[in-house]
Amino acid sequence: MLFSEIIGQQEIKKRFIRTVTEQRIPHAQLLRGPEGVGKLALAIAYAQYICCENRSETDSCGVCISCVKYKKLAHPDLHFVFPVIKPANKTSVVCDDFIADFRSMVLNDLYFSVNDWFAKISGDAKQGMIYGNESEEIIRKLSLKTYESEYKVMIIWLPEKMNITCANKLLKILEEPPEKTVFLMVSNEPDQIITTILSRTQHIHIPRLGEKEIIKALLNNDKLEIEDEDADYAAHIANGSYLNAIAVLNEGDENKQNFERFIMIMRLAWQVGNKKDHASLKTLKKWSDDMAAASMGRERQKNFLSYAQRMTRENFIRNLQQPELNYLTSMEADFSQRFSPFINERNVEDIMTEFALAERHVEQNVNAKMVFFDLTLKIIMLLKK
Repeated sequence: MLFSEIIGQQEIKKRFIRTVTEQRIPHAQLLRGPEGVGKLALAIAYAQYICCENRSETDSCGVCISCVKYKKLAHPDLHFVFPVIKPANKTSVVCDDFIADFRSMVLNDLYFSVNDWFAKISGDAKQGMIYGNESEEIIRKLSLKTYESEYKVMIIWLPEKMNITCANKLLKILEEPPEKTVFLMVSNEPDQIITTILSRTQHIHIPRLGEKEIIKALLNNDKLEIEDEDADYAAHIANGSYLNAIAVLNEGDENKQNFERFIMIMRLAWQVGNKKDHASLKTLKKWSDDMAAASMGRERQKNFLSYAQRMTRENFIRNLQQPELNYLTSMEADFSQRFSPFINERNVEDIMTEFALAERHVEQNVNAKMVFFDLTLKIIMLLKK
């Protein structure tokens, strides 16, 4: 993968190139930033540049033996760690069991979400994890000598998904790293990584993309058939994320479902709180039960709660009457035109807090029925403010 294939991030690319040319490559780096800005693609391009036999001042050559293997993500000195979902019929699982799927995912599209990945390897919306036995694989791979390159590179996608056993064993490796080994960790939620690992990595913040960069990438995407005005609109709504821009254009099923779920909880909660509508209360109870159902899965539950926080924030900002600060799709904007006055300075912080708390509780495996029913009761009270 070449740096030139990645949208924007010119300063980050220059920084990575400089570490190689000056022979000052940190052994453990954490690429942190929002989803959809190219962090994983940057890590792979950086690894390829490190191992390239004929690199230039701006990019890998793309044609040497090393680059050819990197193009297929099949270089023997490149290793991947990523969250997986354990099949019901297996007692243990490691990343290599899914490596063909992962390579296919990356090669098919440089920009994909964690939910896209989980959907590819499992249709039941379970929450993925990097399991404890993966640490043994990491140790085994790094104990081997390099095959072809000067460096071994291990890319850990979403280290926040590591369970504590794996995280603690990784910490020991980071404290005493094998010679000529580079760890590139790619994180959407670095605050979820244990602090001892954070303290042993060099943090590199990957910023949001500029609107012009997203517009150019959308118009150059052969899979999309869009007009300039569509690209302009999607890039503005995307808030610096290429993935968000694609989602706006595609209006994916999950985005529509989350939008409908948000409308339902807010309308029903308002009717219960302001009109004492007992029928709406029963419907709201059913809404919370549906959200808590096992078929939803924790990832979709968390995805909705994150979406609800964004919608709450955007509706509050809409009251400022400054459209350039808003990032709402057309269907969201239509709803917010009537709804935004109900999100105000008296309740916005508390509503955001309740959605964030529910998301954290889902992550921590708290009983989902309790989480969502409690959430609905809190929203009823807060919309009365």
